[in-house]
Amino acid sequence: MTADEARAAWARPLPAAPVVLVTGVAGSGKTTVGRLLGDLLGWDFADADQFHPAANIAKMSAGVPLTDADRTPWLETIAGWIDEHRAAGRPAVVTCSALRRSYRTLLTEGRPEVLPVFLDGDRALIAERIARRGDHFFGPAMLDGQFRVLERPGPDEHILVLPVTRPAADLAALIAAAVLP
Repeated sequence: MTADEARAAWARPLPAAPVVLVTGVAGSGKTTVGRLLGDLLGWDFADADQFHPAANIAKMSAGVPLTDADRTPWLETIAGWIDEHRAAGRPAVVTCSALRRSYRTLLTEGRPEVLPVFLDGDRALIAERIARRGDHFFGPAMLDGQFRVLERPGPDEHILVLPVTRPAADLAALIAAAVLP
């Protein structure tokens, strides 16, 4: 995929100060790609995990899946961070699983600056990655729940879908090339 093809996935002109939203299931590489992208571009970076209240982290650490009632305030906090960057005209990168279409809509609707990216991979590869990382509150036992909830982006959502089989540095470089004027 080229930078031009990546831009075409968003189906709109690039905003002056974009906010790249890196999405995907746990273990898809959101944080790695997002951090690399932020570093490449010199933009602010935030990981969705930093927005979780302690109660959400405790639930997930105990292997209890989050409900929509748990996720909504978390998503609204991420949307607030996006809005702060939009208001300041500061480009940024933020990660969020955004597993359901309604979650992505909450983060993107009325925010033309948001350029969503979905890191797509199969369950076996993602499970292998989660098993290797070991130092995260999200354990391998919860992965099936992520895939049950996941609604892969539809073509009408205008999301750049990238395979997690490519190296994170390559994905970050492609996204960076796509968002640069």
